[in-house]
Amino acid sequence: MPVLDWRPTGKFWFALALLLAASPVCAEPRASSVEGCAACHGLDGIARDSEVPHLAGQNERYLAKQMLAFRSGKRTHKEMRFMARAMSLDEIAALAAYYAALPPR
Repeated sequence: MPVLDWRPTGKFWFALALLLAASPVCAEPRASSVEGCAACHGLDGIARDSEVPHLAGQNERYLAKQMLAFRSGKRTHKEMRFMARAMSLDEIAALAAYYAALPPR
């Protein structure tokens, strides 16, 4: 009979982060987090630089997943890794919800 390994995997932690994103506790991101992102991505989620992606209206799960990838080093970008590592999972989830709720242009 096979022995099952019940230790949490990376998928478990990602699912947990998504569940936290749906939690009302993290409905509002910190103003400093929004300001940090807005420096490049715009307060309205519309980047002013053509080299920077727009975030307004993006899928919330996609945004959270990308931030977690920057945080872990799976995606590489010096500034984004620094920003993502400075944020808690709750902040990442709240920022993803914030930018996803903005109207795209």
